[in-house]
Amino acid sequence: MKKILTLHILLALAALPSRAQRHEIYCQRIATLQVVAGTDWQALPITLLNGQPIHIDFDDMTHDYHRYTYRIEHCDADWKVSQGLFESDYLKGWNHEQAIDNIEQSLNTNHLYTHYHLTIPNENCHITMSGNYKLTIYDDNAETNNQEDEANDKDGRKILTACFMVVEPQVQVAIGYSSNTDIDINKQHQQVSMNVNYGNLRVTNPSQQIKTVVLQNGRWNQAVWNAKPDYISADGLQWQHNHHLIFDAGNEYRKFELLDMDHPTMGIDEIKWDGEEYQIYVMPDTPRPNYVHDESAKGSFYVRNSDNEDNHFTCEYAPVHFRLQTNRQPGDVYLNADWT
Repeated sequence: MKKILTLHILLALAALPSRAQRHEIYCQRIATLQVVAGTDWQALPITLLNGQPIHIDFDDMTHDYHRYTYRIEHCDADWKVSQGLFESDYLKGWNHEQAIDNIEQSLNTNHLYTHYHLTIPNENCHITMSGNYKLTIYDDNAETNNQEDEANDKDGRKILTACFMVVEPQVQVAIGYSSNTDIDINKQHQQVSMNVNYGNLRVTNPSQQIKTVVLQNGRWNQAVWNAKPDYISADGLQWQHNHHLIFDAGNEYRKFELLDMDHPTMGIDEIKWDGEEYQIYVMPDTPRPNYVHDESAKGSFYVRNSDNEDNHFTCEYAPVHFRLQTNRQPGDVYLNADWT
C-alpha cells in the first residue's frame, strides 16, 4: 500500500524554537486568523530578512469598533521573549500602541463581522534582525480588573498572538524521502534523509550552533527536533537511515469548496436555511484504506467567494456538518486542519 508524506524542513543557525509555538486566540469574538508570508497561503509564515511581507488577517464577529493595537517581540529558541536585546536591535520604527487601521465591515452577510488586516513591515515599523517573532494584538476598548498593574492589565486586553519567522539562509540543505525505510518497504512509513553543508561558515560546535526541525504536513505537534546526525564532517552534517526521521505515512487531506450559499460546489452535499442561518453539509465520507493521489492544500484554507472579489468582507460564515460513514472506532475521531 503506497502512502505519501509531505514535509516542511526548517533549518537555521540557533534560530528555531526547541518546542512548538502556535498562533493563539484569546477572545471568542475573533475568527479566521491567517498569517501568511507574501502570497503563499499554503506555506508556513517564514520570510527572508528584507524579503516578502508578513500578512496578518482576522475577523471580529461584530460590527462594533475596537481599537486594536499590536506589539512585536523577538523570541529566543524557546519562543520566550529574548533577553539582552533592545527593541532597537531588531526593529526600526515605533512598536508601541500602533493601531490597526486597515478595517472593513462585512457587506450583505447574515453574520456580521469586521475584517482587520495588518502587514509587517509597514510605515511604522521594519524588522532588522532574523529570528522568531511573536506579534500580540490588544483591544484598547477592553475593560480589565488590573488597572493598577500595567503588565497584567495589558495581558487582560490580549485578543490574539501571531507567530512568524524571519530567516537569513547561511547553509545549503538537501532533502529527500523514501518509502524504503528501516522499518518496512513501500508500506506504512517514509524516511527522511538530509544533508547540511555549511561550507566556509565557522561551525565549531554543531550540536549547539545548528538546530533542525522536521515537520510532517506542517504539524508542530509531531515535529522532530534536533535529530542527532549520523555523519559529521568538516563542512557539514548528514542524516542517513536515521531512525528518528521515520514517519507514519498518511493519506491526502480531504477538501471541499464553499463559494456561495445558493449553489453547492465541490464536496458540498447540500445547503439548508433553517430560518436563522445557513447550514452546510459536506458530502459523507468513508475511511480510505489505500493511498489516493489528490492535490490538496495540505490542511490550509483560502478565503474567497464565487466572484473572487472583496473576499475578506463579503464571504459568509455558516456552521459546517461533517459525516464519516464507518463502524464505531475504538478511539476518537478528530477534524485536523489549519482552521480547526
